[in-house]
Amino acid sequence: MAWFQAFILGLVQGLTEFLPISSSGHVSIVGQLLPNTSDPGAAFTAITQLGTETAVLLFFWRDIVRIITRWFGSLRGTVDRRDPDARMGWFIILGSIPIGVLGLLLQDYIDAEFRSLWITATMLIVFGVFLGIADRIGREQLELKDLTLKHGILYGFAQALALIPGVSRSGGTITAGLLMGYSRQAAARYSFLLAIPAVFLSGLYKLATSISDGFDPYYSVGPTILATIVAFVVGYLMIGWFLKFVSTHSYGLFVWYRIGLGALVFVLLGTGVLVP
Repeated sequence: MAWFQAFILGLVQGLTEFLPISSSGHVSIVGQLLPNTSDPGAAFTAITQLGTETAVLLFFWRDIVRIITRWFGSLRGTVDRRDPDARMGWFIILGSIPIGVLGLLLQDYIDAEFRSLWITATMLIVFGVFLGIADRIGREQLELKDLTLKHGILYGFAQALALIPGVSRSGGTITAGLLMGYSRQAAARYSFLLAIPAVFLSGLYKLATSISDGFDPYYSVGPTILATIVAFVVGYLMIGWFLKFVSTHSYGLFVWYRIGLGALVFVLLGTGVLVP
């Protein structure tokens, strides 16, 4: 049963990681609806996210190699520091600092209090509304080549909000991007690239901790690896679909989904089907 449930949770992780609907919130909710009826925890979630971020590396490998090459070239003086890819490297580094610092400072809350489904349901609705407003009023005049230091830092703080399940890493950064005037596709693309350092560092840290202190008694090494592999495969497919979708559609579908899911979670919590 643990293997089957790990497969389901890996599928959920892969389907939701890149959509602005909170993958950690979905994994927590679905975990309680499975026969084991328990939240798989922050460590399991962070480790399976290694699968989806590996999918990002594979999907954007040309962009990533170019950014890293140009960034190192700017350090050596062989590339102009104003080069868009060299600047992108700096923006990703600076934008990763807020979530890294806050992640360490708030680690105990992330593993416990923040995973309350009351909080998750509230964040699903509140940030769903924010996303809807941003999608409606966003000017969509800027592309990634227009990214500035100020905007890069604001993107970073928006990503840090995802430490609270229900906010959504992509949802927070996409909302910020739209409010700052970036196109839907540019905001989504940068959301994926910005997440790479934070998710890998978090996942590797939780993996090392799990190896040291022991994996979850139910989701042991084997099921966790299975969930991570499933998340990788499904996540890779979702990246292409999502970028194509937002190039021709608004985020309205995800806004109403978030609000509906948040309301449903409140009902299930009130009736005792789910526990906080």
